Amino acid sequence: MAKIDSILAIDIGGSSLKIGEFSYPDDGKITLEQFAYAEYDQEILDNEGLKEAFSIVYHRLLEEKHFSTRHVRLSLSGQAAFIRLAKLPPIGDKESQVHHIVEYEARQTVPFPMNEVIWDYQLLQHDLGQPEKESNEDDEDDEDENKEEEGVGSGDMEAIFIVIKSDFVEGLAEIIEASGKEIISIEVAPTACFNAARANGVGVAESEMILNIGGCCSTLIFSDSGRIFVRTIPIAGNAVTQQIAKEFKIPFADAEELKRRHGFVALGGAYEEPDSEVAATVSKIVRNVMTRLHGEINRSVNVYRSQHDGKKPNKMYVSGGSSVMEFTLRFFNEKLRIPVEYFNAFSATKIADTVDKNELTDLAHMFIEVIGMGLRHSTECPIEISLFPDSIKKTRELNAKKPYFYASCVSLLLCLIITLWGVERRLVYDKQRVKVASVEVKRTTKMVKDVKRAIGKLNYEKSQYGSALDIIKMRGRWLRVMEDLQRVIPDRVWLTSITGMTDAESQGASATSRSSRSSRSRESSPDSMFGDEGGMGGGRKTAAAISKRTISWLKLEGHSLILDNDELLVEILRKRLKDSKIFTDDEDSIIDEEFKGNQGKDNIRYFSLRVQLKEPIEQ
Repeated sequence: MAKIDSILAIDIGGSSLKIGEFSYPDDGKITLEQFAYAEYDQEILDNEGLKEAFSIVYHRLLEEKHFSTRHVRLSLSGQAAFIRLAKLPPIGDKESQVHHIVEYEARQTVPFPMNEVIWDYQLLQHDLGQPEKESNEDDEDDEDENKEEEGVGSGDMEAIFIVIKSDFVEGLAEIIEASGKEIISIEVAPTACFNAARANGVGVAESEMILNIGGCCSTLIFSDSGRIFVRTIPIAGNAVTQQIAKEFKIPFADAEELKRRHGFVALGGAYEEPDSEVAATVSKIVRNVMTRLHGEINRSVNVYRSQHDGKKPNKMYVSGGSSVMEFTLRFFNEKLRIPVEYFNAFSATKIADTVDKNELTDLAHMFIEVIGMGLRHSTECPIEISLFPDSIKKTRELNAKKPYFYASCVSLLLCLIITLWGVERRLVYDKQRVKVASVEVKRTTKMVKDVKRAIGKLNYEKSQYGSALDIIKMRGRWLRVMEDLQRVIPDRVWLTSITGMTDAESQGASATSRSSRSSRSRESSPDSMFGDEGGMGGGRKTAAAISKRTISWLKLEGHSLILDNDELLVEILRKRLKDSKIFTDDEDSIIDEEFKGNQGKDNIRYFSLRVQLKEPIEQ
């Protein structure tokens, strides 16, 4: 992560809120620009009560101090977290399976469902020397006088994992994010304190302890040549206040004020008691609580040495709001028989000239975790566990995608605008084309109407002259027929009768006996075809009989002069009829009906033929 110019370190304790604003000049040493401290109004807080109290105090400090830094590093009280140090089995070359091993250890140890917590771990590799035997002359350490320690060997690996309820972290993080700040890391107070201790050289070469006595709990941290062991002890300043309130039967707030005014650790033994009976009683209560805390410290040391193969601490540093009661250092020095002193973490930082150093001196023992978070931002720290909630990660991912989302929305909007513009332009164009087409359609429709009107008029005119034209055509047809007959009739052959017949009449005539027809034949001269009984006269009589009929056949009756060959003239007539343009040339279109031989002394022969017209004549 790229370093930024400044951060805001916020330590949310169980009973107070500490804030420090750090800047990072080019010389590399962090500078404390300003700080803020405030206690919560409530007495003893659960998680929900802590959220409400933190929100009130946090917003008040932001208004008072006007912190301009946007990026925040956050630490939470160790009381709200579950911290364990687990020794890992030998893994050989299977380092990729470390996460699964640690997760299995966490599932076996954590007393909460894993889907309700946030957890993280860090591997700690250490190298222990030969085991040592230690003895302690204190009565409470008698059980460890003859205990032998066995080293875990070179290259042993441990994992410290921290678990915290996700809803608790998310609630606090939402309050900070809602104020316009951006959280870049979340950890717990013990790891921040450990980082500050290592930055100041605590526990680098030997085993040392840091005891942070807070309001709701005390945290004991072992710094042993790169190793860390943390234990949270539920004995702290509030335990003293509760005992005072119970002893004097007063409210918690009055007991807290009494503790701060008269509280100190009674020296015990042959020391003279103070003149004030209240102060004497309070000091004894404080000593009793500190004695219980000392017992938990001894128990923690034994657990660390026996279960984690740790070394006996050679020194202890004290910090925290409840550690400033008088004779606290002397009490632990006498009990633990090791050097005990207050922990000063400010040696690793610079303090800006604008900071009130007198006020900071009174509060320096409570800003160890704040210093640790400031150091983590500028240097690589031994413990860099992150407890980011998934909700914040998803929100960050969503915020990172927002520019692309907005760009996509703008692109989509532009596409819609262009599409609408194109549709509008096309609509205008289509309207123009429709307008032009409408004009053309109207003009064409008018022309069609005019054409239809003209066609109707033409048809009317045709109908007026059709009958006359048909009559004229029919008149010419008979003339052409007569002219063609006149042309094809050979010399010495003359017609006596021409009769028009329909197809039905022609078929009926074929069935009539030839003998019945012979009685109608008579002698005739060649000129008789134009007389009253034949030729045109016969035609008039026939036309009257077959009015409004379709004439397809002509029946020809006549005589031929017999010369040397009695059939020659008739055959010539038949051939000429086939070659005619008026009559059909099929074999079945010329039918011989009747022939007669010589009659008397005349050399004349009678004949009767039926001839089919190519174009029938309506009559």
